[in-house]
Amino acid sequence: MPPNLLILAGTTEAAGLARALAAAGIAGTVSFAGRVERLPAQPLPQRVGGFGGVAGLGAYLRAHRITHVIDATHPFAAQMSAHAVAACAEAGVPLVALTRPAWTEEPGDRWIRVPDMAAAVAALARPAGRVMLAVGRMQLAQFAVHPQHFYLLRFVEPATAPQPFPDCRVVVDRGPFSPEADRRLMEEHGIDLVVSKNSGGTGAYAKIAAARALGLPVVMIDRPPPLARAEAASVDAVLHFIAHAGTDRGV
Repeated sequence: MPPNLLILAGTTEAAGLARALAAAGIAGTVSFAGRVERLPAQPLPQRVGGFGGVAGLGAYLRAHRITHVIDATHPFAAQMSAHAVAACAEAGVPLVALTRPAWTEEPGDRWIRVPDMAAAVAALARPAGRVMLAVGRMQLAQFAVHPQHFYLLRFVEPATAPQPFPDCRVVVDRGPFSPEADRRLMEEHGIDLVVSKNSGGTGAYAKIAAARALGLPVVMIDRPPPLARAEAASVDAVLHFIAHAGTDRGV
């Protein structure tokens, strides 16, 4: 049976993988969670929405005769990644995660490392300040317990609901961003603290470089604990995995 991949997408790396697979003539489907309405064009067929947990994903793998799953989701999409591990193990489908290295501190950085989102919220129990809150829409409400701050938020699409803060500014823009532009953005809004997930990669790093240039502290949220799964650090490594990881269906 020729390869028929399911790519769990949402990152720059996923888009690059889809292009490489299409160029190599490898069949696959790119799956998005559906949190963004305007999805980038893909060279492979795509689907949008959840699967219905581990059981639903397992049923999808069997119904569509998926031979390999590539987890190219965001490093903080812990639930989806855990579901993929469980569903692939149950269905006997090889799984590999296309990962990107976490950011590491460089000279001049002023990181306040915290283990999770709750600890990041706790780190804002401080006098009123001006915070660039770069944690994604799904976690914003957790920070509403600290209404004393001004919050700068950046979304890829306009907000469809009021924000949970009495004093905030929403900037609509889509990366990749440049350190110079992010520095100007922080200076324009008088930012004195940045809160960020340790996403890794290059597309979202501009704010970290800008904070370093301005001497600003960064509350850096560590990634979730690693899962027991194969990992690949490049598209070429994924292609090698596909070529050598068989299934019980004879691939």
